[in-house]
Amino acid sequence: MANEAEMSTKYDPQAVEAGRYDKWREQGLFKPSGDKKAKPYSIVIPPPNVTGKLHLGHAWDTTLQDMIIRQKRMQGFDTLWLPGMDHAGIATQAKVEARLREQGISRYDLGREKFVKQVWDWKDEYADIIHQQWAKLGLSLDYDRERFTLDEGLNQAVRKVFVELYNKGLIYRGEYIINWDPQARTALSDIEVIHEDDKGAFYHVKYPFTDGTTFNGKYYIEIATTRPETMFGDVAIAVHPSDERYQSLIGKKVRVPLVDREVEIIADQYVTPDFGTGMVKITPAHDPNDFLVGNRHDLPRINTMNEDASMNENAGKYQGMDRFEAREAIVKDLDAQGFLLSTDPIVHSVGHSERTGVQVEARLSTQWFVKMEPLAKAALDKQSTDDRVDFVPPRFENTFTQWMTNIHDWVISRQLWWGHQIPAWYQKQTGEIYVGMEAPEDSENWEQDSDVLDTWFSSALWPFSTMGWPDTSAADFERYFPTDTLVTGYDIIFFWVARMMFQSTEFTGRRPFKHVLIHGLIRDEQGRKMSKSLGNGIDPMDVIEKYGADALRWFLATGSTPGQDVRFSYAKMDSAWNFINKIWNASRYVIMNLGEMEEPKLPDKSAWDLADRYILNQLNQTTEQVTRLFDKFEFGEAGRALYNFIWNDFCDWYIEMSKEKLNNGSAVEQENTRNILAYVLDQTLRLMHPIMPFVTEKLWLSMPHHGNSLVNASYPVVHAEFNDQTAADQMSHLIELIKAVRNIRSEANAPMSTPVDLLIKVDEQQLGDMLQDNQEYIDRFCHPQQLTIGTKVTAPKLAMSAIITGAEVYIPMAELVDLDEEQARLNTEIKKLQQEVDRSTKKLGNQKFVANAPDEVVAQEREKQTVWQQKLAAAQDRLNKIKG
Repeated sequence: MANEAEMSTKYDPQAVEAGRYDKWREQGLFKPSGDKKAKPYSIVIPPPNVTGKLHLGHAWDTTLQDMIIRQKRMQGFDTLWLPGMDHAGIATQAKVEARLREQGISRYDLGREKFVKQVWDWKDEYADIIHQQWAKLGLSLDYDRERFTLDEGLNQAVRKVFVELYNKGLIYRGEYIINWDPQARTALSDIEVIHEDDKGAFYHVKYPFTDGTTFNGKYYIEIATTRPETMFGDVAIAVHPSDERYQSLIGKKVRVPLVDREVEIIADQYVTPDFGTGMVKITPAHDPNDFLVGNRHDLPRINTMNEDASMNENAGKYQGMDRFEAREAIVKDLDAQGFLLSTDPIVHSVGHSERTGVQVEARLSTQWFVKMEPLAKAALDKQSTDDRVDFVPPRFENTFTQWMTNIHDWVISRQLWWGHQIPAWYQKQTGEIYVGMEAPEDSENWEQDSDVLDTWFSSALWPFSTMGWPDTSAADFERYFPTDTLVTGYDIIFFWVARMMFQSTEFTGRRPFKHVLIHGLIRDEQGRKMSKSLGNGIDPMDVIEKYGADALRWFLATGSTPGQDVRFSYAKMDSAWNFINKIWNASRYVIMNLGEMEEPKLPDKSAWDLADRYILNQLNQTTEQVTRLFDKFEFGEAGRALYNFIWNDFCDWYIEMSKEKLNNGSAVEQENTRNILAYVLDQTLRLMHPIMPFVTEKLWLSMPHHGNSLVNASYPVVHAEFNDQTAADQMSHLIELIKAVRNIRSEANAPMSTPVDLLIKVDEQQLGDMLQDNQEYIDRFCHPQQLTIGTKVTAPKLAMSAIITGAEVYIPMAELVDLDEEQARLNTEIKKLQQEVDRSTKKLGNQKFVANAPDEVVAQEREKQTVWQQKLAAAQDRLNKIKG
């Protein structure tokens, strides 16, 4: 047990946290208990990308998981929290390519094998950093089971899933318009495209008739386009079949400006007649809607761009130019040759790559796709069974449902070198496709597809692939799958949550997790999203350096309700540090007074006084509240319950009251008080441990006990014998009295050291008896010179007064009190009390409230009304007596 010298007078997070995490790991405290009789509880960490360091969002996400798993571990569950990281294909490759560009090198200079080696080096570098950050945050992860989305086990699972979906006809290869990132030179799925407003223009261009036809007196039709660089891929002009203006033109031909190509005017339902001129050019290789029109009319597909978005051989003299450079040159030539009618500047929504930031091209490409409709339907159907995933808050299930209901086929191939290479091979002579777990036997005659799979393809398997699947007899898979809770942000419900749900349904027949707890985003004090461009990002390690991990965890745990964003501020961090300092000082006081105690032992119930009964009741209520709120993932409310109990009930009242017994009580009373102090502190530290693991461990190990760590100590439970509403009510009266006397002294500028007479007129003798029984506390906190308590106490005319529940308080202070001031004060109090009575009366007069509110709420309101009315009557009576 620590002595006073070992405990500093001020909370020092660096000293408290130093070396603690390593000791936990050395003791193996984060591993599953292995107790087969215990109920399993498992969480898989949302694997952070190895693209860089963890940010505050990661700290929030993982803190919530650690709180859950630490509490369950203490409650006796056989817990597994499985760590891991994501290879993050396009994002990590982009980072490594950017680093190489600074050295004047491209991935093509290195070749695939050497480039991938560079990315593995990057992965190792950032995995080390992430491990250090996890340690700083205090995350109780089982590192023996750590996984990586590109490890051999995951590769086995990925290949099996690909092969099985292919054999079922749910993976196919086809030529489609896809989103193309010209910097990363890879396909993107729809949800990897961010739409932003960009400045652009509508270019109005003449398309002349080829046979001398005129229309409305003109030899051309007018076509508006925002992308003149794609004109070289134009293969038709379309109008709506029911648009009467253009019936005579259907079948006519026009010439594409700057291109020696005739194209036909066709009719198709796709065209919107009342948008623009009601005539649109059809470019099947560069627009997804045009692609579908082209399919319906058997039109050719002419691609005008290279993979890097430079113009190709189909662009004539503009070949080799960047797409935007070509646009300027084309517009200039259209104008010079008399084809440009006008240019209208606009601001329009344009897709950008989520990873590289460049404008995305719609590009004709042969890619691999997952047929989503049957997979999505199965996942949606499972939500109406007992094996459903419960979203917290429930409204986010709508987000999942809407996306899965309107889902498109998923393009899963990426033109990258970092990732799971697609397990498909092409026969070099015949082009025949072979898909399998391993290469064909005569592998020299086959060439593997060079593309890799979308990162989310492997991440979608995370909850079961990390448990040993596809080996369904693997011990972890049998015991810990499905997992219990997934914690993640609302921004990746589409990317990840939905995909885990349909893949788990398809391959295990089970939900991947029982609950998915959705949190929001961390924003700055002004409510802005943290970003590099705004320069408002906060490094969690910097916050820990200043305030400690426990303070950061407390802020993150209690900062918001499920599903809501949280605003970071240093003022809130100051408050978090102050709260821990309060806990530190309270604990220090208790520990200093424990003497040679070996272990806290509660005295017999018959020996408990009012303060003892009160604090044990409050501990019980707090334990019940916190346990219930944790189960509902309402950590902010749980934090408020803990804060109020520790700061108010324990520190401000019980500890202060304990000083009376420790200083003036008998030897038995002192021993009893020491034991209750130690017991309540012990239980409080256990309740706080999941949120603040470092400081609670330090304090707990400084106390007398038989355990070696709070990590696997038992979590507090409710004890029926602690419940004592009478004690709570009586202490409420006592506290109200003490506060009233303090307020009077403050108003009268009479310090606590000034002796004063105190008269308490009680409405009922029972309250008077209770106050008499606890006179020692009234003496300590009110410092009366003479104390009078009774039902027939006469109020002195010249005194200051307060109206409390069931009593009136008077302090005769002739030399300090101005009667006019006291009347003014009473008038102000009467006005406030009248407002409360009026409010309550109005509320109870509302039939809707009385009819619809729960009975206990209505009863509470009636009780409040009675109390306000009593206080109002007493205040008016007191005023009348002063005036009398």
